[in-house]
Parts: sequence; structure tokens; C-alpha cells
Amino acid sequence: MFAIPLGDDGAELRPLEPWRAEEFLAHMDRGREYIGQHIGLPDVVTDLDSARAFLRSYAEKTANDTGRIHGIWTGDTLVGGVMFRTMDVAHGTAEAGCWLEPSAAGKGLVTRACRIIIDWAVEERGIHRVEWYASTENGPSVAVARRLGMTKEGVLRENYPRRGSRTSTELWSVLAPEWRAAKKERTGE
Repeated sequence: MFAIPLGDDGAELRPLEPWRAEEFLAHMDRGREYIGQHIGLPDVVTDLDSARAFLRSYAEKTANDTGRIHGIWTGDTLVGGVMFRTMDVAHGTAEAGCWLEPSAAGKGLVTRACRIIIDWAVEERGIHRVEWYASTENGPSVAVARRLGMTKEGVLRENYPRRGSRTSTELWSVLAPEWRAAKKERTGE
């Protein structure tokens, strides 16, 4: 099985594939309200059929090189994930995203996982620009963007309908040369 260690705490990054739909649904059920505060994923993944369909859509994106999804496991438990919601290799752009259930929050898992997928996108797929969208009310997601060395480009005012109201979204990005320079600084390579 393919797994990338996220540090010495036993956390791992693994592909989140359709055959894991039951596990994905159980994870979503554990974190539904927490995750749903800022993103619509829990409103889309509501039962086994919708969990399977969601993961199949990402299997298709992977096959078409237009997106990716990976789960974050601690021990044998799926606790979150990171993704490229969109990926346009020809234009060199991708949009990264994430989610976590409450038990995994505040441990740096998303930052570590995003470093792996962004590094892969930049170095292996030639992505030049990685974008990150976060609700203006989602402090932890904004903090991840900062830790990833992204630049805040602006705020899309009331652009996202969310459970009966409209929320604003911050747009962050990092360019490949910036990513490489920050990586060199971090690792000393």
C-alpha cells in the first residue's frame, strides 16, 4: 500500500480511493458539523452512495490529470484529507484544499500533507501556481496558507453561498519559484 509518513507521530498520507467509501463516510460522520462550518463537503457526502460517487469523481480527475485527493490517517483512522480540487497542467495551475475532523485539528497535519502534494505538483507535474481559497472566518485554513508561504491576493466578497448565507473567501497563492526558495530555506538544500 502506498503511504507517505507525515512525521514521526505515525500520521500518513495515502490515496483516498473509491474502495474506501465506507471509511470516508464514517470519517465524514464523525466530523460533519466541524468540517461543515466552512466547506460544503459534508453536505455532499451524506450516505454511502454519495461518498462513493465523490471518491469516484476524484478517481476520474486523477485518471484525467485534473485533480487528486489524499487522506490523512493517524494509526488506522482516516482523520482528514488534502486535495487538488482542480489541476490544469497545460496552464500550470492548481487549487489545493483540505479538511480535518476535530480530533486531528491543531497538530500540523494539513500543513505537512500540503507540503508533500504541493511539492509533487511543482516538481513532478510542472505546476507554476497553486491557489488556496479559505473562508475569511476560517482562521486555521488561513494559518495553513501562511505557513505554506502563500501570498494573500485578495478577498472575494460574499462569493460563496453556505447554508443559507453568503460568506467571503480569501484567495492565497504560491508560485513555483517562491515554493522552491521557501523549500530551500526550510530544508537547507
